Amino acid sequence: MKRELVRTADGAELELNTYAGGEDAAGPGVVVVIGSLVTAADYAKFAKALSEALKRPVHVLNRRGQGKSTPQTDSYSLEQDVEDLKAVLEHTGTRDLFGHSFGGALVLHAARSIPVDHLAVYDPAVSIDGSVQAPWIGEYEAARAAGDTEKALAIVMRGLEPHGALSRMPLHMLTLGNKLTATTGFGKEMREQLPNGVREIKAMIAADMSAEPFLELPLETLIMVGEKSPAYFGVACGRLHEVLSGSAYSVIPGLGHDGVNRAPARLIEPLAEFFAG
Repeated sequence: MKRELVRTADGAELELNTYAGGEDAAGPGVVVVIGSLVTAADYAKFAKALSEALKRPVHVLNRRGQGKSTPQTDSYSLEQDVEDLKAVLEHTGTRDLFGHSFGGALVLHAARSIPVDHLAVYDPAVSIDGSVQAPWIGEYEAARAAGDTEKALAIVMRGLEPHGALSRMPLHMLTLGNKLTATTGFGKEMREQLPNGVREIKAMIAADMSAEPFLELPLETLIMVGEKSPAYFGVACGRLHEVLSGSAYSVIPGLGHDGVNRAPARLIEPLAEFFAG
């Protein structure tokens, strides 16, 4: 794996992890834009598997606030992320994008103005006609103001349901679980990413729109959702597919929202076939 920093127009640095897929890997590759509350390291298994199947490099981007990238600030905006993505695409020379969760929503918005050849998303957290809601924001902010990070994290987990049935546990049990995992690598990462993730959720809700503006997306668009993922992902993706006559839509059996991180063959194989087309 090759790690490098990409400089943006405003002087920020973005960490990019590239997986070469063996000695015969060639071409500009695919840029992977990850979700919230995670870092590029959580996508290593996926990137390796896709690169090996595709025989092309796979570049995993840590957005601002993730990994060794420049910190995210209170002035964060979706437009800033789009500009950053432009810099990464220019650096890698690729026009192929894959996005997961918030990263999926970001690439959908970005591809309306950035030249893209192939665009694939899995469980994109894009808000179409109000499909993404966050009525828990006030409760979260109250917990943060009280200094109760474990409860604040539990509120976000319950609100977004990223971990399936686990996310639907009573709030006090989720809070206790967060306290027990606070010193683990996973627990530390979640706490570090929490403010960034909530900013991103707010930005995505603010960018809510109908599906019609996404007609500007490339014809080569693959929309994927996990069979066991929260229902709101499927709602938005269904509306996108309805207006994008040339898009392909697939429900991946047996997978939840973390299906990308698990990287099973039933996900990697259709993605590799799509990007090879």
